[in-house]
Amino acid sequence: MGLKTFKPRSEGLRQRVALTFDEITEKKPVKRLTEPLKSKAGRNNKGRITVRHRGGGVKRRYRIVDFRRSKVGVAATVEAIAYDPNRSANLALLKYADGELSYILAPNGLAVGATVISGPDVEPTVGNALPLGKIPLGMQVHNIELVPNEGGKVARAAGNACQVMAKANGKVTLKMPSGEVRMFDERCMATVGQVGNIEWGNVKLGKAGRKRWMGIRPTVRGVAMNPVDHPMGGGEGRTSGGDDPVSPWGKLAKGGKTRSRRKASDKLIVKRRK
Repeated sequence: MGLKTFKPRSEGLRQRVALTFDEITEKKPVKRLTEPLKSKAGRNNKGRITVRHRGGGVKRRYRIVDFRRSKVGVAATVEAIAYDPNRSANLALLKYADGELSYILAPNGLAVGATVISGPDVEPTVGNALPLGKIPLGMQVHNIELVPNEGGKVARAAGNACQVMAKANGKVTLKMPSGEVRMFDERCMATVGQVGNIEWGNVKLGKAGRKRWMGIRPTVRGVAMNPVDHPMGGGEGRTSGGDDPVSPWGKLAKGGKTRSRRKASDKLIVKRRK
């Protein structure tokens, strides 16, 4: 999917860089593959704000994506490439041989009319899903399971992919998009290829209003507040106070470790991302 710029007829268009959406072929989402998505506005089930700066935004319906690729051994044809307002990646609408429809993440290079299939003995071609142990070394994969039969959890954003590095003792070593090298169970399913819509990271919104359409509200800097409102607030003139950057509740905001020291998956990490 390409990028396009605009003549600066307004300040909102001057810096805007948008996707061309030339790959999108679906005119309207399949209604039975969508469901209502209520805006949470950053609140949990008790009504308390747990994620700040969220609210508003346009109404969306959630697209039900098959992250498990559960129809094993049944070939499917790509009917359309679809836009998903809830994620950076595009979707591929599959029509199986028995007539069932489903959405999957659209890999880079998957075109309308292509045939894909999932299973333990399928060919490792773009769009096919198979266990990590059956995928050749050096290939790129995405939508990877952390636990067998749980559904893909890793490398699902636009342009993401992991590389198969090694296989030994029932484990497959992958290099993650972050640079981390990690081991997975060889029975975990993965889809061959790189997630499509690679140019998504180069998009520039152009104006604050587009951010509001996405449901993200403005963020006020702590140093711009008064001392009563933020630990970094106050001071004569512009100053950060000489303190380390913290949240409104005094928690370190940069560089502080958040991962549990006793996390069971630590033994699976071969090389950290830093």
